[in-house]
Amino acid sequence: MKKKILIVEDDKFLRELIAKKLIFNDYEVIEAVDGEEGITKATENKPDLVLLDLILPGIDGFGVLARIKENMTIKETPVIVLSNLSQQGDIEKVMQLGAADFLIKAHFIPGEIIDKIRRILDK
Repeated sequence: MKKKILIVEDDKFLRELIAKKLIFNDYEVIEAVDGEEGITKATENKPDLVLLDLILPGIDGFGVLARIKENMTIKETPVIVLSNLSQQGDIEKVMQLGAADFLIKAHFIPGEIIDKIRRILDK
């Protein structure tokens, strides 16, 4: 059975780029464009992993992460944060909130996301 990945990212180009890469690597992809939709889709679809941007319309990524980790049915879902916010404080905050990993958007290529996802899901 295919693993389900939820991408919560408001940048259409980046979201579609990651989605194509995931589909090519045999993952099922669910997309959300803002925090509220991300929380709803995470709750309804119970993905195997969430890729989460921090700067989102409405509820930001910190809020989405906190809500996922408070929800009994999805709190064990690993969340990889993708962001251009690279301040140490932001990284520490998402890790304290329960993120599995943190990737700075400007510093990765899509193949690296796949490698991170595989490592986390294969644990």
